[in-house]
Amino acid sequence: MSVGHYENFPVASVLLPRRLRHAVAVIYRFARSADDLADEGAANADTRLAALDAYRDELHRIESGSPPHTPLFVALSGVIAQHQLPMQPFYDLLDAFSQDVVKTRYANFGEVMDYCKRSANPVGRLMLALYGETDARSLAYSDAICSSLQLINFLQDVAIDYQKGRIYLAQDDMLKYKVDEAQIARQDIGGLWQPFMLAQIERTRKLLQAGAPLGKILKGRIGLELRMIIMGGATILEKLHHSRGDIYSQRPVLNTADWLNMLYRALRAK
Repeated sequence: MSVGHYENFPVASVLLPRRLRHAVAVIYRFARSADDLADEGAANADTRLAALDAYRDELHRIESGSPPHTPLFVALSGVIAQHQLPMQPFYDLLDAFSQDVVKTRYANFGEVMDYCKRSANPVGRLMLALYGETDARSLAYSDAICSSLQLINFLQDVAIDYQKGRIYLAQDDMLKYKVDEAQIARQDIGGLWQPFMLAQIERTRKLLQAGAPLGKILKGRIGLELRMIIMGGATILEKLHHSRGDIYSQRPVLNTADWLNMLYRALRAK
């Protein structure tokens, strides 16, 4: 399991109420296709940004009551109308994807969290809107969970992101632990790499734990689905900690035993 790139979206999950599966699948197609515009293929930056602007134009059409031009946005328009979804999370996601095209380094953790606010938190906010849970407390818990899942993905994918020319680790944290880009390029876990990664893991764990109460607040299948997602993130963090941050030779994934253990714990935790 990767907890990033929208694989943490509960797409077509048997745990989701049937009435929400179509809506979740359409939102996922929007997010995944927009993410691919920013990431996949060999297009230059201007072409990628123009394609994302075309997505924004389609959102503007939905917002103004005009019919969208493409099948994806026709479907999305129906989902937004049926479930009375807010528009801002869709724009926030596009802003994050556009940022990926032009920004490849993050000076400090505040900048990283600002990116998470737009790249991950909108997903949780849309899911809560579908569930009809939009109170401030639930939104805050959801933001903590989603940001932590995004951070976990960054920790898992240091090598993959570096191959794409990006580093989502805060530059001032790297400087503090004397970790530089050359070390990442060498996939070298020497020096202060391990304490650096352990500090990142612990900070992310605290953020995930801060949002975890939402898994018990939400009832029924939705709560079970969320508890599984939270436990998936926690399990990846445990594996990262066990390897002391050696994501180069031991990139953490969830196996069958992990899934069974997570399901057992999620059922007991209701």
